[in-house]
Amino acid sequence: MENLTSSTPNASNTSSKANSGMAMDKVVETKPSRWKMYLTLTAVVIACVTYYSSQSSFDGKAMTVSGSDISIESVSSGVFEDYIPIRSRVVPLKTVYLDAVEGGRVEKILVDDGTLLKIGQPIVVLSNTQLQLDVMRNEAAVTEQLNNMRTIELSLEQNRLNHKRNLIEIEYEVKKLNRQLTREQSALAAGNLTLSALEQTTDLLDYHNQRKQITLESQKTDALMQEHQLKFLTLSGGRLEQSLEFARENIDNLNMKAPVQGKLSGFDLEIGQSISRGERIGQIDEPSAFKLEASIDEFYLGRVTIGQLASTTHNGETYQLSVSKIYPQIVNGTFRVDLKFEQTQPSNIRRGQAMATKFSLGEPVNTLLIPNGSFYQDTGGHWLFVIDKSTNTASRRNIKLGRKNNQFIEVVTGLTAGEQFISSTYQAYTDIEQIKITDNHY
Repeated sequence: MENLTSSTPNASNTSSKANSGMAMDKVVETKPSRWKMYLTLTAVVIACVTYYSSQSSFDGKAMTVSGSDISIESVSSGVFEDYIPIRSRVVPLKTVYLDAVEGGRVEKILVDDGTLLKIGQPIVVLSNTQLQLDVMRNEAAVTEQLNNMRTIELSLEQNRLNHKRNLIEIEYEVKKLNRQLTREQSALAAGNLTLSALEQTTDLLDYHNQRKQITLESQKTDALMQEHQLKFLTLSGGRLEQSLEFARENIDNLNMKAPVQGKLSGFDLEIGQSISRGERIGQIDEPSAFKLEASIDEFYLGRVTIGQLASTTHNGETYQLSVSKIYPQIVNGTFRVDLKFEQTQPSNIRRGQAMATKFSLGEPVNTLLIPNGSFYQDTGGHWLFVIDKSTNTASRRNIKLGRKNNQFIEVVTGLTAGEQFISSTYQAYTDIEQIKITDNHY
């Protein structure tokens, strides 16, 4: 009985092991079902890839796209206007800058910024003690030099008068001696005078004649020298007078006045402020006449000339302009031009106002045109996808484009009027030769 009892657990264990082995066999049987699941998922993925590839993939030369994903434009005949759009700014037609001729301290401010000035109207009063002292010293020095010149002129005149006086005395002596010699010759012939006395009178007459000759030569030489000296002194005196006048004007420049009539702007001074010589304190603008100032890309510098035309629109009206001045200096990749209004200017524009301007680079011409689009950046204008409606395809075609503006591009060769092409971006089509278009809407 005990043996039977003890054997029962063994049987039980054997049965458990059998059951466990069966369980293990069942787990092994589930592996094929998992593989089937993996294969099924793989097949689904491949089917999806195949489907989408058939819709929007390509074999290296052709590609299928939906018509709703692209933009289509047409080739047309029209007038091409060769222009570039620029932004211009309203500035006064004429401007006079106010620079301090002499520096100083601001004592009085007589007008405000924005005042309409008249010619000669006082603007600001400056003071400069050092300048005033320098002018006084210069004035004293100039006065002293002028007095010295007057003294020299007086001396020259006195010398001239002395020569004239000496010549008169010599001529008088010669006349007396000539009369005396005539009398003595008669006396000698009558025996009333000795020969020695006659010879003495003759010698004295010769002396005075020679003295007269020397005096005449000296007078002539002195007259020439005096003439040159007087001219030099006259010029020197004039320059000294101008120097004195200039020194006085420097004092007057401390009282700054309006040189022209116009509107004062950029004027911002305070009492007690120090102004340096040459410092700009403001400007006077012509209040009612304006021009436009524009910056243009340096690429167009060689195509811009004086008199070139432009236009701007304001309040629905178009105004013609022309280039009046070119500033060839390149700053940040651009150069400046001034544009003047040809006939009339807008009546309600103000300084600093921005205006959209069309700058003409050539005469309008009749030609084939295509709308400007994003395709140009991808192809450089060397090729396009031209649409064939009969086959619903767009084929790559080499073309040649010319000038362009922000709206149209000039067609040189490769296209005809009425043809259609894809105008949207070509980034995904750079290696494609042909595009199949589905769901076309052209």
